[in-house]
Amino acid sequence: MLRLSHLFVRTLRDDPSDAEVPSHRLLVRAGYIRRAAPGGYTWLPLGWRVLRKVENIVREEMDAIGAQEVHFPALLPRDVYEATGRWTEYGDNLFRLVDRKGADYLLGPTHEEMFTLLVKDLYSSYKDLPVSLYQIQTKYRDEARPRAGLLRGREFLMKDSYSFDIDDAGLAKSYTDHRDAYERIFTRLGLPYVIVKAMSGAMGGSMSEEFLAPIEVGEDTFVRCTSCDYAANTEAVATGALAPDTSEHPATSTLSTPNCPTIASLVEYLNTNAPRSDRTWNASDTLKNVVLTLRNPDGTTSALVVGVPGDREVDIKRIEAQVSPAEVEPMDDATFAKNPGLVRGYIGPQVLGADSATGIRYMLDPSVVPGSAWVTGANQKDTHVLYLVNGRDFTADGTIEAVEVAAGDPCPNCGKALEIARGIEIGHVFQLGRKYADKLGLSVLDQNGKQVVVTMGSYGVGVSRAVASIAEAFHDDIGLKWPRAISPVDVHIVVTGKNGDDITVAGEQLAKHLEAQGLDVILDDRNGVSPGVKFKDAELMGIPTIVVVGKSLADGNVEVRDRHAGTNEAIPVASAVQHVVSLVRS
Repeated sequence: MLRLSHLFVRTLRDDPSDAEVPSHRLLVRAGYIRRAAPGGYTWLPLGWRVLRKVENIVREEMDAIGAQEVHFPALLPRDVYEATGRWTEYGDNLFRLVDRKGADYLLGPTHEEMFTLLVKDLYSSYKDLPVSLYQIQTKYRDEARPRAGLLRGREFLMKDSYSFDIDDAGLAKSYTDHRDAYERIFTRLGLPYVIVKAMSGAMGGSMSEEFLAPIEVGEDTFVRCTSCDYAANTEAVATGALAPDTSEHPATSTLSTPNCPTIASLVEYLNTNAPRSDRTWNASDTLKNVVLTLRNPDGTTSALVVGVPGDREVDIKRIEAQVSPAEVEPMDDATFAKNPGLVRGYIGPQVLGADSATGIRYMLDPSVVPGSAWVTGANQKDTHVLYLVNGRDFTADGTIEAVEVAAGDPCPNCGKALEIARGIEIGHVFQLGRKYADKLGLSVLDQNGKQVVVTMGSYGVGVSRAVASIAEAFHDDIGLKWPRAISPVDVHIVVTGKNGDDITVAGEQLAKHLEAQGLDVILDDRNGVSPGVKFKDAELMGIPTIVVVGKSLADGNVEVRDRHAGTNEAIPVASAVQHVVSLVRS
């Protein structure tokens, strides 16, 4: 039995000053976690119980598909990650350190290399496969801006697992087994989720899906079709095949456009000084060329210009997912000044391209289809070109999904409207293929005695992030509301009496009887604390069943409160144990 008079916990009435999201505020205020450093948190007894319950559910479902648990060190040697290029690719996100002998190490952000080498060390035949291994272990990433408590930290608990198969058919089965296990995990946790198509990014591989908890504070934006079952992270939304524009367009013409450095000012000027005969000019008629800097993990940079319709914004995250591991940012003034071939506000594609005089790579969003005509910069101040046609008057180095996906955009599957939502990534599954096996030499003898490269899958669940996600999904204005499966205890008993009186004795007896029935109990037996404070603490802590032993005892009753439903029910003392046990176990 946990007695609040002795439990290592301190609830707070006020929100922590650095808390931005409800889960961060409430987990700290309710005494589940405490900040130890930016992006790092200490788990207090109640929080540790919740974390372990989440971990155990994950472990049970991984064991159920035949995966076997191992445990690697967090301190890893440089040479392993250099072999796959990730010592450089991870850039500043790695925590790097040097031992007393001058050898380089890192704190593991993820363990693909270690799992691959372990299997290579022990297995050499197709008869050894398939095998799936997993661990539940702390990961470290040097987030530039750790925020939102447990949702974006520098240190976090993660379950990562890896499947090893002889061929792609085996990988497909392992992938499905893990995907199904994840559905069971999140269902048992009581956490709502959506499975969306995702980008593999620096992880490599082909098939990639994310499990997102659809919660507004999430950092991931995803789309869902209003008609079919299509769902994807916005980074992974692929524009459907677009037919080229086969219209006949006038020859290009140059127009003086003084004081028109923006799309809005340009459209207004066109409609006044160069009106069309068929309709008015719109922002969608203009080609906006956005200048970006690609910052590579080795410290080098390169310029990239992306052309998009003028009525759409560029989505940096979408571009970054396609050029990973490079990071993408708008070109700053100093770098812009080093490219005199670019005239700010009047950039046109005529001077762009890897083979052009500027040497700057030029990519188009797929919506800028071949044959389409545009108004765009003439690479001279206060000057634009009209009817510049893609493929006739200019060409690009390729296409890249660049525009910010908007509600109402057509679904790539069925063409109906997409809707936009936000979510928290709680799981991710990849078909890695042979990327790491190739680089680290993981092969086995097949049935014909021939060496074949093993194919791999990678699967992750954010265990500590799941705690925060559940807190985000289940709370109200007064506190947390834990799902029963991961609540730190089953019942929170609030005793409003004083030492030795009938109320206190009845509360003690009830707690012992419930404990004897196998339930975990918190007993608020604190002296000198008002009933109002005890009630507020119980609501803040969020145990799903609260039993109040107080004034109603004179009528032979206790009060049973359902934290989720917000209901109160008077239950006779004689049947209280049976009622609560039934409630918990149902």
